Amino acid sequence: DKLMRSVQIALRKRPVEPERIERMVSGIVRRLESLGESEIKSETVGKLIMEALKALDDVAYVRFASVYKNFREAKDFEELIGELASDEGESEAT
Repeated sequence: DKLMRSVQIALRKRPVEPERIERMVSGIVRRLESLGESEIKSETVGKLIMEALKALDDVAYVRFASVYKNFREAKDFEELIGELASDEGESEAT
């Protein structure tokens, strides 16, 4: 439930179908369950959410990252957006 709430907050007012969100969250849960550990570090959960959001919606990815990584200055956003832009440039080149 907490995972779904976090993702829904990041995706608020974004044009992403609820089915895609549910599939994404289910996939994250399956990956976490496949680790076979009774306790999972929040960093592991955060990284999986960030990977999934990055593939789903750039704005939601930046929103989640700003909270997850505790952004304090505009340059923190600039750096993340710069990474996104370079990743997109690489994927377009292939």
